[in-house]
Amino acid sequence: MPRIRLPANGWQPRPYQRGLWEYLEGGGRRACIIWHRRSGKDELCLHWTAVSAFQKPATYWHMLPEAAQARKAIWDSINPHTGLRRIDEAFPPEIRDATREDQMFLKLKSGATWQVVGSDNFNSLVGSPPYGVVFSEWPLANPAAYAYLSPILRENGGWAIFNGTPRGKNHGFKTLQRALNSDNWFGQVLRADETKAITPEALAEELADYIGMYGADMGQAVYDQEYFCSFDAAIIGAYWGAEMAVAERDGRIGSYAVDPALPVHTAWDLGVGANLAIWFWQALAGKIAVVDYYQSHDGNIEAAAAEIVSKGYRRGTDWVPHDAKVRDIGTGRTRIETMIKAGLQPRLVPNHNPEDGRNAARVTIPRCYFDKERCETGIEALKAYRREWDEKNRTFKDNPVKDWADHPADAFRYLSMAWREIVGTPQPANDRLLSVGSMNTVRFDDLWDDRPKRRARL
Repeated sequence: MPRIRLPANGWQPRPYQRGLWEYLEGGGRRACIIWHRRSGKDELCLHWTAVSAFQKPATYWHMLPEAAQARKAIWDSINPHTGLRRIDEAFPPEIRDATREDQMFLKLKSGATWQVVGSDNFNSLVGSPPYGVVFSEWPLANPAAYAYLSPILRENGGWAIFNGTPRGKNHGFKTLQRALNSDNWFGQVLRADETKAITPEALAEELADYIGMYGADMGQAVYDQEYFCSFDAAIIGAYWGAEMAVAERDGRIGSYAVDPALPVHTAWDLGVGANLAIWFWQALAGKIAVVDYYQSHDGNIEAAAAEIVSKGYRRGTDWVPHDAKVRDIGTGRTRIETMIKAGLQPRLVPNHNPEDGRNAARVTIPRCYFDKERCETGIEALKAYRREWDEKNRTFKDNPVKDWADHPADAFRYLSMAWREIVGTPQPANDRLLSVGSMNTVRFDDLWDDRPKRRARL
């Protein structure tokens, strides 16, 4: 076998990439890089993984937000300057024992394995736990992926690199802030005017293209997001981005106690396959306190029921979609029957088409107060839920992107169709207090009143 020097094919980090590369070479274990589009984020990560795989034979993943997009974005991606697949540049055939095109999987001569995967099925992947993970396009990925993998990486001393461009101040922004404020992380934001990797003329063409696709205001916002790493723009195409931004601005995403005098209802999306998402909420006088959120990727209704009971909330109605009436082939029972057997009180959400449900959510969110801590993952999903983009016709499609945010968004859609059925819920006593933030208390009547009130500090 010919001798191969890694990084392969004469690749070297660009000057602005050297800080990250030297951090990794020095044994660094956590990095978050928010670099502008076309800055070589994934290219560097691929070459580093190849080096690491020969230093430490183990399992390595390159994770995209969706498994479906991983092939185009990484596995089949071509370097326009060389005409070669990027994976062949980083992992030349000479260092491989096997290549499985259908699984996007490489077995290397060092004994290591490398695979392109999606954050939408991170906990269903088989094989040994990973030692190194690249979370590519992290601001668009399922934040639960790192929550699941973090203990594994910590236990085996592995590393994780998070890369992407901004998608509002979501979990990607939070990861960056953690990196920038930690001595144990590498954190960096690189704008196009800092790297000089793209000429001013090319940038001007990109801006013109974005304006042509999205219009002047949105086009400028997308351009600033992609090339100047602006966190100010909401996720492009988000169904409820504006409504969630107002909720955050108005202090309706904070710390809210569960009122023990009121029942806590749930709204479920039973998903396809193993996905399950549940919102917990209380209703009063046309307002909704969204007090908790739960999700699982094993689809176990009994386990979800046990989780609900363990919270100790006063039990309300468990709202489910109409497909809960479908009989499960394995058990012979409908999901409704399984829920009843588990001690729940299921009720079908009024039947509706998805677009009506999304419109219902759009008018429901302004009525909502979200507990920031207990609902964190669900809140991120509501911000991330977005329309598909039609490249050919340069417009948004009527259907949503089928990614990790789809199931919690569907569950919230069911909440939005169900809460009006609870309008008869009795009001709590006027002197009942609700904790808001660390320094404030407000009366429940104040919380639900439509009149302007002082904003609670969060």
